[in-house]
Amino acid sequence: MKDTFTLKFRGVRGSYPVAKKEFLEFGGNTSSLEINCFNQLIILDCGTGIIDIGDKLINDSISKPLVQSNIFLSHIHQDHIQGLQFYKPLFVKDAKINLFGFPPDGENLEDLFETILFDKVFPLKLSEIKSNFKINNVAQNEIVVINQNGSTKIYNTKDSILINEDDIVVSFYKTELHPKYGSLCIKIQYKTKTLVYATDIEFIKGKDEGFIDFAKNCDVLISDAQYTNSDYNNPKNPKYGFGHSTFEMAIDVADLTNAKKLFFFHYDPYYDDNKLKNLQTSFENDRILFAKENLEIEI
Repeated sequence: MKDTFTLKFRGVRGSYPVAKKEFLEFGGNTSSLEINCFNQLIILDCGTGIIDIGDKLINDSISKPLVQSNIFLSHIHQDHIQGLQFYKPLFVKDAKINLFGFPPDGENLEDLFETILFDKVFPLKLSEIKSNFKINNVAQNEIVVINQNGSTKIYNTKDSILINEDDIVVSFYKTELHPKYGSLCIKIQYKTKTLVYATDIEFIKGKDEGFIDFAKNCDVLISDAQYTNSDYNNPKNPKYGFGHSTFEMAIDVADLTNAKKLFFFHYDPYYDDNKLKNLQTSFENDRILFAKENLEIEI
């Protein structure tokens, strides 16, 4: 259907991937989401979950053309970029990949990627990548519009912008509530539906009211929920200031934004299936849900 807007969780873990049998139900891959709006593919973050997206695209390309990838990064901490080097379309000559991100301190994202992902830490330099791979720096006062033909354009929000009814609009909110350079919250609007992705943010009441306006009345809010209250407030090893939220913080923000559905996301790598299932009994209902690897929903 032309109006289809789907979300598939490909990696829901924070900090580092976990490869143990006790983590199979919720998944051990780090942050990556696959979103399809009609025939346009959007990927949020490049944790190890992006590897499965790439594998599927390559397998599908045997019978049909390789689709364009539009990747949006929340930030460049390791658990959000560590799968990019193993995203197979990157090495296919005919593949077209657009990556958008917010570099820290006015640096250039392409230069940073060359340093931290390629060249000396990978067999290839960024310039040796075969695909048509374009890295774009975006700012909080900009939006990206993707039309149904796959073309992408960055606009300043102060400009006069003509949005067609079939266009996908991606906008950003930079929060400083994650050390050291903050994190980019991402909003995707398609037709009448809105999804907001807010990972690596510490939702302390009163600290970031701008996000509440940014996410107001969204259909789906995907929120950082790395810690339980007891871990967050552990007197021997408190997590205050680490830039991550508790499950209760995520619920508070969902209430303040009037989000129709909330998905907990970015689980601590120490939280195995049993721990998360126990938490489900306390928190989950028709509106509040736990993200699981390979769970797919329609927005």
